[in-house]
Amino acid sequence: VVQLHQSGGGSVSAGGSLRLSCAASGHSFSPYCMGWFRQAAPGKERGGVATRAPDGDIAYADAVKGRFSLSQDNMKNTLYLEMDNLKPEDTGVYYCAAAHGLYDCWSSNLANLARSWGQGTQVTVSS
Repeated sequence: VVQLHQSGGGSVSAGGSLRLSCAASGHSFSPYCMGWFRQAAPGKERGGVATRAPDGDIAYADAVKGRFSLSQDNMKNTLYLEMDNLKPEDTGVYYCAAAHGLYDCWSSNLANLARSWGQGTQVTVSS
């Protein structure tokens, strides 16, 4: 099972940008479905933001299409979430997750099947 460590995040004004990193250790992250979720407030459900399948297919939630983008550095075994034109409704704790060999790599599947989760990173966007 891969271990995930997150970094990045912080506070920005609306329209600003942030980048989150999710570094995988223990195994190569290539054969994993990986993705990002956000939780707007404690007790609320974690909503899917973006996923990357083992074959490289990427999917985004409608709310972030055109503003967020996934990228990866295979040498560093790290997945990145670049967030541009941030809005106050993007505020929340962001989590990365991974599930080995999950080719049906959409958020609902990943949320149910992920055996690895990052520690969470706060993103706050002020209006």
